[in-house]
Amino acid sequence: MAKEKKQEFVTHITPRSEDFSQWYTDVIKMTELCDYAPVRGCMVVRPYGYAIWERIQAELDRRFKETGHENIAMPMLIPESLLLKEAEHVEGFAPEVAWVTHGGTEELTERLAVRPTSETLFCTMYSKWVQTWRDLPMKYNQWCSVMRWEKATRPFLRTSEFWWQEGHTIHATPEEAQEETLTMLEVYREVAENVLALPVYVGQKSDKEKFAGARATYSIEAMMQDGKALQAGTTHNFGTNFAEAYDIQFQSKEGKLEYVHETSWGVSTRLIGAIIMTHGDERGLRLPPVIAPIQAVILPIAAHKPGVMEASNDLFEQLKAAGLRVKLDDRDTVSAGFKFNDWELKGVPVRVEVGPRDLENGVVTVFRRDLCEKITLPLEGLADALKNLLDDIQKELFRQAKAFRDEKTFVAHNMEELGEIVKTGFAKTMWCGDRACEDAIKEQFNASSRNMPFDQEGERFQDTCVCCGKKADKVMYFAKAY
Repeated sequence: MAKEKKQEFVTHITPRSEDFSQWYTDVIKMTELCDYAPVRGCMVVRPYGYAIWERIQAELDRRFKETGHENIAMPMLIPESLLLKEAEHVEGFAPEVAWVTHGGTEELTERLAVRPTSETLFCTMYSKWVQTWRDLPMKYNQWCSVMRWEKATRPFLRTSEFWWQEGHTIHATPEEAQEETLTMLEVYREVAENVLALPVYVGQKSDKEKFAGARATYSIEAMMQDGKALQAGTTHNFGTNFAEAYDIQFQSKEGKLEYVHETSWGVSTRLIGAIIMTHGDERGLRLPPVIAPIQAVILPIAAHKPGVMEASNDLFEQLKAAGLRVKLDDRDTVSAGFKFNDWELKGVPVRVEVGPRDLENGVVTVFRRDLCEKITLPLEGLADALKNLLDDIQKELFRQAKAFRDEKTFVAHNMEELGEIVKTGFAKTMWCGDRACEDAIKEQFNASSRNMPFDQEGERFQDTCVCCGKKADKVMYFAKAY
C-alpha cells in the first residue's frame, strides 16, 4: 500500500531524462522552496528555501569573520552620478539597471539606481574613510539583495532580484589585493566542496567573461546533471580601477599619496539551484547534511500502539540535545507512506522509523536519502551513530557528484570534438587567448569559456588552439552554461 502511494506521489515530478528544466521547476514547486512574486522575474523565498540559505549564510559568515572581515550595510539606492564615474562598470550593468525616478508624486532631480551591485557605494565611502596606510586594509562584507532587470529568469538560477553576499576590500599594495582575491576564492571552493558537496573547477576567467571594471576575475564552476556549467562564485581584483575613478587615496609609509588596490567577491542564492541540480533525483531533493534544515526526521510507525509515541518523543529530545537538527513528524492526518514520500521529496538526509516491533528489539530502522537504502541501528548510542552516518552521506553525495562531473569532462583536440563534448559536459581545450576564438565557439556551439585552471603547465596536452590552430599556451574549460 505504501509503495502505491509513493508511486502516485512521485509521478507529479517530471523525469529528469524527459525534461530536466521541468523537473527542476517541479522539484522547487513541490518542496515549497520558493514561489513566483507579483513582480516580473522575482521570487518569494519560502521558509524551507530560506532555511537552506540561512545554513549557507552561517557557514560562509563564520569563514568571512575568521579571515578578518566585518559585516556592513549599504543603501539599496545609488545616485546615477556615482555609477557614471567608472565607465566600464556602467557599460557592463546598464542594460540591467532598474531606476527610481519619482519620490511620491515628485519627479527626482537625479535618477536613483536600485543596486545591481555595490562597488560604487563602497568606493564613495572608502574615499571618505581612508586617510593613511594605518587605515588599511578595510575588509567588509554585506548581506543583501540586489536587482538586475533580467530578460529570461528561472527561480534561484537567474532572477531580477536575488539574495547574496558581496565582499569589498581595499589594500595598500597590489600583492595584498591579489592575496585577498585568491584567499576568498579558496573560501568559496572549500564551502562548495565541503559544505554543499559540489565539486568545482577553480581558475581565472577570460577577459571577455571577467566582471565589468575588474582587472582579473576568478571563479568556481560546477557541473549540473544536464552537463551544463553553473558559475557558483566569483572573486575580482580591481587593482586601482575604481580607486582612480572615485579618488580613493592614502598616504603611504613613505609619505606619498597613493591609490588603494580593491577587490570584491560574491555568492548568491543560485547556490540553492546548484544543490538541486547537482544532487536531486527522481524523488526530489537530496540535501547535504551540513546545510539541510532538518538532518533527521523521526516517524512513529503504528503510533497508536503502546510506547511508540513515548519512545519517539524521547528520541527526539535525545537527538536534539546531541546537536542534531531533528523533527518529529507526528501528523495523524496522513499515512506513513505519504510521510515517507514527503520527507524524501524534501531531501532530508535521514529518516528514523520508530515502530513497536523494532522497539521490542532495541533498534530503529533508518533510511538514508543519498542511497535510498534502509539500515537497522541500535537505540543505544543512536545520536553518535547518526552523526557518523550523516558524515558518510555528506561524503557520498560529493563522491557521486564528482564521479559524474569527471565522467562528463573530456579533452577536445579540435572544434568537432569540442562541439560534441559540450552537448553533455565540459570540454577542456587549448586556447590561444584571442577573443575571436571565444566568440566563434559561442556562435557555433552556444558554449562559453568557464575558467583557466591555475596549473597551466601541468594541464597542457597540445600546443595549438582548438579553434584557429595558432600557437596556444592556455588551458580553458568550455561548456554550455546557466
